[in-house]
Amino acid sequence: MHGAPLLEADNLTKRYGKVLALDGVSFTVGEGITGLLGPNGAGKSTAIKLFLGLLKPTRGVALAMDAMPWRDVNARSLIGYMPEHDCLPTSINASEFLTHMAQVSGLPPGRARTRASDTMRHVGLDEARYRRIGEYSTGMKQRVKLAQAIVHDPRLVLLDEPTAGLDPGGREEMLDLVKRTGRDFGISVVLSSHLMGEVERTCDTIIVLEAGRVTLSGSVSEFTENTDVLSVDIDGRHEELISALAGRGIAAAREGNSVLVEHEDGRHLESIQEALIEAGAPLRRMAYRRRLLTEIFRDNGQTND
Repeated sequence: MHGAPLLEADNLTKRYGKVLALDGVSFTVGEGITGLLGPNGAGKSTAIKLFLGLLKPTRGVALAMDAMPWRDVNARSLIGYMPEHDCLPTSINASEFLTHMAQVSGLPPGRARTRASDTMRHVGLDEARYRRIGEYSTGMKQRVKLAQAIVHDPRLVLLDEPTAGLDPGGREEMLDLVKRTGRDFGISVVLSSHLMGEVERTCDTIIVLEAGRVTLSGSVSEFTENTDVLSVDIDGRHEELISALAGRGIAAAREGNSVLVEHEDGRHLESIQEALIEAGAPLRRMAYRRRLLTEIFRDNGQTND
């Protein structure tokens, strides 16, 4: 983590009557893209609302940029928020809406219009800027929600289930957009999701909430370290390669366009290269498989999604 934390939870607890939504959690969020992962009801949305200042903690502290957001308006201005549920006005166009949101956040009119235009271009709505939001598809509305969250150029944006309601292609596009938001605009991101695959492919860091408690936290790469399974990706001649490897005493199996060699610790690399030549198999890529987050959850007896 570089510099001071952007968000910090210290023994953070939130009760709704008899329901304990967060149970004394402590964690920090730094720069980059952080995944807040957990099943529905784990406390993810409650945590986001506490950092936005929309809720007051029952006990403990939620800090945003070293301030308590429930009582410090300035801290809130440094954060953007994309809610899970649809809350967009339907009778105005995206250009008007985003310009208005930028002005509400404190930008002067000229700067607000420029920023709205840049943001619409970033989320791929430039050509639809003058259409009424009510005419937009679900995917376009999700892009407007992301745009309004970043139009005032916050330091950090909180995204609550940003792929909700999208088909697989739409989810992929949204996740790519989230990554580009961090890269192109330099805005750090907290991505709340119950889908492990989304966090694994998008985030640098992960915080796992389960029944209001943190059960896992750290860098995604730390949890998905290399395994001893070597994946040899080739264009055709898979059976020929498997046969050539077997002739050298190396067991292998096909998986899609890959041939997998298990328990490979570098001793057989030269033999594998010879087998590729013998089989006439065009090599695209050869790399050790990384452990998947799903395996970590299985090892810990956790079942998210």
